[in-house]
Amino acid sequence: MHQFRRHTRARLPASAGFIQKDTATYIQKLSIPVKYPVYFTRDAFDPANPCLVLAIRRVEPRRRHRLLSVIDRGVLEAWPDLPKKLAAYARHYSQWIDLIALPSIVPGGERSKGDPRLPAKLQRQLYELGMDRQSIVLIIGGGAVLDMAGYAAATTHRGVRVIRVPTTLLSQADGGLGVKNGINAFRVKNFLGTFAAPFAVVNDVRFIDTLPARHRTSGMAEAVKVALIRDGAFFDWLAANASALAGFKPSVLSRLIRHSAEIHLRHIAASGDPFESGSARPLDFGHWAAHKLETLSAYRLHHGEAVAIGLAIDSRYSTEIGLLREQALDQILSLLDRLGLPSWHRTLDLKGPDGRLQILRGLDEFKEHIGGDLTITLLKGIGEGAEIDQIDLSVLRRALSWLKKRHSSRCASK
Repeated sequence: MHQFRRHTRARLPASAGFIQKDTATYIQKLSIPVKYPVYFTRDAFDPANPCLVLAIRRVEPRRRHRLLSVIDRGVLEAWPDLPKKLAAYARHYSQWIDLIALPSIVPGGERSKGDPRLPAKLQRQLYELGMDRQSIVLIIGGGAVLDMAGYAAATTHRGVRVIRVPTTLLSQADGGLGVKNGINAFRVKNFLGTFAAPFAVVNDVRFIDTLPARHRTSGMAEAVKVALIRDGAFFDWLAANASALAGFKPSVLSRLIRHSAEIHLRHIAASGDPFESGSARPLDFGHWAAHKLETLSAYRLHHGEAVAIGLAIDSRYSTEIGLLREQALDQILSLLDRLGLPSWHRTLDLKGPDGRLQILRGLDEFKEHIGGDLTITLLKGIGEGAEIDQIDLSVLRRALSWLKKRHSSRCASK
């Protein structure tokens, strides 16, 4: 039998208008274990590679699992034989995989997150196919497609199982690993979304081989981010290997992905707040500006490019307030330069009808998104983050002005 404790409400002034009564309070406490495998592999759809089938049958190894795939159109263009490979894989493991329909092909990039018809269409397909909570949605694509299709699956039957196959450097190193799904709405990034852990993640490094150069470069920004707030030695490794990374040497890209992913996974597991109920978001270092930059540029800026600019802004602000040494700032901006990542964009100059820089609205939107008090991660040093609860707008404008002058000087010298 549950034990109830009787409490007397604390006495309040009579003027408060409360009637004093005894109350009974039962404190409900839930403990929900969350565990899922993250595979780092190559050629995941080769029948000789068991990672995917192991992921599919990991909870119910004897069952034949119904599976629907969702494929990013950009991935399909680079890998036109992917549906055939998936079908052949399912036939090889037909004892455990029931491929119930042709793949659902969706647009890649932020377009997939900005069209509310897409998750609704997927939800209808899941309904028409009779997908239940033990069925599997296999999502193959970049971070935006993982977010959108994951949101559709998470809101069907309160959660259909999802196996993610991230296909971009950014999603393999960061965005495809955690427990967040979402779509954009009302011109706000990730305004609608869920926290839903994937059933499994399969990181197939072979997809990186066909990524456009801009996507590979953009994806490195999140690795720089986690190095700055969590791992100074990793930052040193990035700096030492910047030329090889900028040249997309496969072995160093693989190491970047693996190490960055492990840092992200450790943080999610050990932060004490995997579902972000509090205000502190260390992994969102640089993101208050990045999210706003994406919308201001109508998503012409890639997410990683916007994050790189956000890192530059918050790093310079850290220096302006005496938190970060100039020498460390020089190292950070030099690494961004050498990797080919931006530290400035013309949208930072955009002003609203009131004459206010529009980027500053990003602080308000970030606070609204996280809830509670404003908490921004800054830097005390490379590998050491610091949380602050207020931003001096005059100092922020000074930091933006400094970055603009640096950008202009670099452009003039080329």
